[in-house]
Amino acid sequence: MTKLNTLDIVIVNYNSHGSLHQCLKSLELSIRDIGSRIIVIDNASKEDVSSVTTLFSSIEVIKNKVNIGFASAVNQGIQKSTAPYLVVLNPDTIIQEGFFKKALEFMELNPDVGIIGPKIMNSDGSIQGSARTFPTPLTAIFGRTSLLTRVFPRNPISRKNVLTADAVSSLEAISVDWVSGACMIVRRDAIEISGLLDERFFMYWEDADWSMRMRDNGWKVMYYPAISITHHVGKSSKERFLRSTLDFHWSAYKLYRKYTPAVKFIVMQPILIPGLIMRCVIILFRGPKH
Repeated sequence: MTKLNTLDIVIVNYNSHGSLHQCLKSLELSIRDIGSRIIVIDNASKEDVSSVTTLFSSIEVIKNKVNIGFASAVNQGIQKSTAPYLVVLNPDTIIQEGFFKKALEFMELNPDVGIIGPKIMNSDGSIQGSARTFPTPLTAIFGRTSLLTRVFPRNPISRKNVLTADAVSSLEAISVDWVSGACMIVRRDAIEISGLLDERFFMYWEDADWSMRMRDNGWKVMYYPAISITHHVGKSSKERFLRSTLDFHWSAYKLYRKYTPAVKFIVMQPILIPGLIMRCVIILFRGPKH
């Protein structure tokens, strides 16, 4: 891949200073033969992230005075970017060498693809359910992190909802409804047609909404397990566990409301709201995973 096929990498940081350094070190190896730019948006962290510019001189850091949320911060980075491809990346990720070369080759060969998401691995090497179908009320019971999915991971409803379950040994790209915002490679043409992230989602589910809008505008959303990253999930989320849990469920409610016809939404409200509250209470009672 020549340097003519450039990309901009947008990383939203919130109190993940140590993880951010490790992420940037992994990026050095993967982008060294590709013309690229890294834009770090810091959402009012307690830690000073200015040191990353001394270690990595090509990085641009934007410091927000308040935490404006994930979607709004990513949009700041998008509006600063100019490359034909944009990467949205969490700071608690490690990129494998050669990752972007293979990703860009895939995008060049498939001009109808708007977004690709890689295989995402947990710290222990297990595979995260990062490619999924559009959520329904059953997602609360059979979603990626639900109790039933963890106890019975191969049940048919969870497998239908979390598509990585049937793509564990494959390297072939598959079409999906949405991929995780922990790492997305996005075509700029698709952004210009489909729009920026919806800033009504402070945190969580903005990736599902964006993917759905891409699909509605004729772009394919693909899970591409031939490329992979490691995602050390959620240091900043664990530190703000209550707020993160509330944000997750409030955003889920907003997503369902956005895509559900008015009459159906009114009918489902008596089931939807108690279900989300019950799930939220169970997660808060269980506490953060370590």
